[in-house]
Amino acid sequence: MADPRALFDLTGKVACITGASSGLGRRAAIALSLAGAKVVCVARRKAALQSLSAELGDCAAHVANDIADRGNLGNLCSAISEPFGAPDILVHAAGVNTREPADEVTHEGWDQTLALNLSAPFFLSQAFVPAMKAKGWGRIVNFASLQTTRAFPGGIAYGTSKAGISQLTRAMAEAWSSYGITANAIGPGFFPTELTQAVFSDDARASRNAAQTCIGRNGRLEDMDGPLLFLCSNASSYVTGQILMVDGGFTAK
Repeated sequence: MADPRALFDLTGKVACITGASSGLGRRAAIALSLAGAKVVCVARRKAALQSLSAELGDCAAHVANDIADRGNLGNLCSAISEPFGAPDILVHAAGVNTREPADEVTHEGWDQTLALNLSAPFFLSQAFVPAMKAKGWGRIVNFASLQTTRAFPGGIAYGTSKAGISQLTRAMAEAWSSYGITANAIGPGFFPTELTQAVFSDDARASRNAAQTCIGRNGRLEDMDGPLLFLCSNASSYVTGQILMVDGGFTAK
């Protein structure tokens, strides 16, 4: 048996991470870089991306762009591919939650949520699949949510987009896995990020969420490293079309 640690080695791979300016996307870029991948960090905030690229060094590049702007997709893909070539790994961590109650959802809020959370992961993946097919290897990791299967107050647009990620992941797997491209999703529980700032700023609410888990605490950014590395590496070569909930057992209760 070969050294099993080699299953997680990403040396020679190129990873593109959206939403890399903060939170789980930023953590993903750091983790994949430490595993040997060259990383292209994508988000709208240029200053935050520059800081991350400087921290990671020569193995990292960044593209400041709005991935939900479908009319700019060609230019975006060219910019992503320029530093290291077309990516082998796509991590779709960018997301938005407008937190509009059902009776107050606006057309703008609905469209913005679905464009970024659901449409962008598909069309960006679709654009890079031909290069993955040519190599016979690819990894697509979408971001699901507790709201993929549960309804939260003020989350009808967000929950709809994340329920869509569930089916999108299975459909991607059906379409592309025979070419060596796996498609899976990670479903985070409550992690301290900008997207969940409203949750963690309320101590009582954060404590209730922690109590709902089987482990008894909310997530820490480092809890995402292992599951993400598994889904981005050869360790998961026979795993596709799945949602891995990284939630401390929140959805088990």
